[in-house]
Amino acid sequence: MAITTGSRLGPYEIVSRIGAGGMGEVFRARDIRLDRSVAIKVLPTPFAHDAQLKLRFEREAKIISQLNHPHICTLFDIGQENGTEFLVMELLDGETLADRLARGPLPLEQFLLYAVQITQALDKAHRQGVVHRDLKPGNVMLTKSGAKLLDFGLAKSAIIVSTSSQSMLAAGATEHKPLTQEGTIVGTFQYMAPEQLEGIEADARTDIFSFGAVLYEMATGRRAFEGTTRTSLIAAIVSAQPVPISQLQPVTPPAIDHVVQRCLQKNPDERWQSAHDVAEELRWIQRAGSQAGVAAPVAARRKTRERFAWALHLLTAAAAVGITLGVSEMRREPPRVITSAILPPQRAQFTLVEGAPAISPDGTRIVFPARGEGAAASFLWVRPLSGSAAQPLAGTEDAGHPFWSPDSRYIGFFAGGKLKKIDANGGPPQALADAQVGRGGSWSVKDVIVFSPVLTGQMVAVPATGGVPKPVTELDYEAGVTTHRYPWFLPDGDHFLYLALGSGQIHLGSTKGDVSKTLATSSSQAIYANGHLLYVRDGSLVAQPFDTKTLTASQEITPLAEGINITERGEGSFSVSATGTMAYAAGEHGSKSRLTWLNRDGKLGETIGEPAFYETPAVSRDGRRIAVGMRDSNRNRDIWILDLARATSTRLTFDASDERAPIWSPNDDRVVYQSTSSSAGDIAMKRSSGTGAEEVIHANPEFTLATDWSRDGRFIAFQEVNAKEPTGWDIWLYSMADRKATLFLQTPFAELTPRFSPDGKWLSYTSDESGLLEIYVQAVSGGGGKWQVSNDGGRWATWSRDGKQLHYLSGSKLMVVDVGVAAAGEEFQAGVPRQLADLPRLKTTPGAQYSPAPDGRFVVNLLSEETRTEPVTLVQNWPMLLQKK
Repeated sequence: MAITTGSRLGPYEIVSRIGAGGMGEVFRARDIRLDRSVAIKVLPTPFAHDAQLKLRFEREAKIISQLNHPHICTLFDIGQENGTEFLVMELLDGETLADRLARGPLPLEQFLLYAVQITQALDKAHRQGVVHRDLKPGNVMLTKSGAKLLDFGLAKSAIIVSTSSQSMLAAGATEHKPLTQEGTIVGTFQYMAPEQLEGIEADARTDIFSFGAVLYEMATGRRAFEGTTRTSLIAAIVSAQPVPISQLQPVTPPAIDHVVQRCLQKNPDERWQSAHDVAEELRWIQRAGSQAGVAAPVAARRKTRERFAWALHLLTAAAAVGITLGVSEMRREPPRVITSAILPPQRAQFTLVEGAPAISPDGTRIVFPARGEGAAASFLWVRPLSGSAAQPLAGTEDAGHPFWSPDSRYIGFFAGGKLKKIDANGGPPQALADAQVGRGGSWSVKDVIVFSPVLTGQMVAVPATGGVPKPVTELDYEAGVTTHRYPWFLPDGDHFLYLALGSGQIHLGSTKGDVSKTLATSSSQAIYANGHLLYVRDGSLVAQPFDTKTLTASQEITPLAEGINITERGEGSFSVSATGTMAYAAGEHGSKSRLTWLNRDGKLGETIGEPAFYETPAVSRDGRRIAVGMRDSNRNRDIWILDLARATSTRLTFDASDERAPIWSPNDDRVVYQSTSSSAGDIAMKRSSGTGAEEVIHANPEFTLATDWSRDGRFIAFQEVNAKEPTGWDIWLYSMADRKATLFLQTPFAELTPRFSPDGKWLSYTSDESGLLEIYVQAVSGGGGKWQVSNDGGRWATWSRDGKQLHYLSGSKLMVVDVGVAAAGEEFQAGVPRQLADLPRLKTTPGAQYSPAPDGRFVVNLLSEETRTEPVTLVQNWPMLLQKK
């Protein structure tokens, strides 16, 4: 629709036209409801005709509307009128930074004032996941109240039409008038980072590069990168270095040159990693409390005077040194809190479900589990905090829950049913003790390791050289405590903290077994550092003063960070060193996934429903429905039924407990699943129609997981781990007729995920008896031998509906094996495994993330295209946060 003076867009009356550009026209308008002046941006036609673009725009607008900051232009409203999409924003009086720079560079005082304000705005937005992507002088307004950042985040929606760099350059973004002289390129890509020009997804560090280009122009009045053709300009951005600011403006403090040069590094890893860091540096220069804040010529003259002074007063050097130290101590500023981001290794993702990142006690390195794209296993990676290159540790395949030795030389971890240690610089790992399913360890200054060896059990201790573990805690079953996890030694090397899962409390224990004391209520483990207990409460990482002499905690609690990721195992994704360095991961790690058909030829087909937090899908026997576990935003798990023909989803379970891992009855009229309604080991059942109440058919205080229901309806197979048994995971069969469970297979090794063959004669399962998880088959009758089916690792086996094939996962690969029975009818036969498909985006949450359908296809649970790995936040000098609160 045509917009003229007097036109109405909803409750907004157009007063006059302000300007126009690639993102649409901007008008001054009056909100007739509130009688206030506003700015309205009418968006281009593509937003009205491209449903995906419109959806992205609306989502971005909702995020930006929450960016309440004094230096970000406020977005008031979003609307549509007769097919015209529009934004309603704060009306600003002033001039753009582009207009101001047309008159020359800014004075130092104004430069620092506006630069700090812009970085504060960027930091606010980046912390909420919004990246500007179009930072330039034309998008900064200078007003009486300071700098205001405009159009935050909208460039992403405007440019998303194509991810190629050429299309992005053609988009024109939001420039409303050319800022260059004749013969140079007109557009906004003078401020784009090299990765943007290559079509790589932008992140916060991309904005920092653009901000560096803006800072350069603010200080010099010249653009950092110029070219007479598009090609030459791109070449300058990608490979050239701008003339140092000190050469163009000699009175500029050298520290500003340093800030800008680091912003403009070509490699994102070598730039400042957060806008907060840049703001801190600029504020430091603003305070002029260091030689770095003095202009180069002045600094040179000062050095000459200082050399003369030292020569003149050589005989009183000792006194001079004493005075100098005293003045230095008086002027010494407290250490600054420096926040940065740690990204996963290139082409890899953090697998924090396998353990939180752990900072070495000396604060120099960090270890974390991560899986490379297409890799068969995750590894532990070690990265120096002074650099950006992380290296995987050979011998740590599928390792979890890493922790450091007190001297920062070794890393303890759990893998292959063992507690192990490895040199942090690499080398062969050494097994120290059995740990069926390790859930955290801590290494004391007395060379003792306390760790959790099983899913349901108490803490045990073992010498760091290895040996037989001895219990050091006792479970309180009456209080609902089924397991002790994630210990942390106090400085004395005897006392330690641990999480009592079930009661949600932090306890104090001792290697002598003579102390048991409740310290705090927590959603996660606790760590002691700098006189405080750190733990997660209600999603926030908090600090609570703790006296190591009296072993008591005060009532004062200080929040440090919000939205901390907590795994389903009760482990908060945070770590602290003794040197004042903290790391934490916020948000959802192991994000939304999408159920997708995998065809018989190994190629992906259509998707099912919308992305969600899906877990362990199971196709019904008739192929018409899918039962699937789903986690909501409050981390509660329930079973849902997806009707494929009607494209509907219905929630099956509703209580506050967690329900997961559904399996179908032979005729699809019921669904069996794990429930935590009364204990960790309940096997519950409910009608698939949703009618009737839940029935707990097998209550067990130990951890159990039902994995299959025989076709004849007689037995349900499940796995169980018993803290009182040294055998780890065992396989049981539950008789539906007798309502009684019978032990089927128990060895010193772990036996997992039993599945019945369609004829009910054979049972496939996973065992680690060879040192590697492999698939085996054994007769249900218990007679005869057993046969190994996989040959290079395998887990989560399933049978084809005709019983002629077994499928299993080996890393990210879905394998298939032809199987049968010899003529005599007793000897099981298996062919050579072959790869059916490689599924690098298969979700890594525990449980079978694929399920065969009757027609030979599979439903696979793949990470959503929208999934991204959130960075790990690194905070240096975190104790200063306690003084700011």
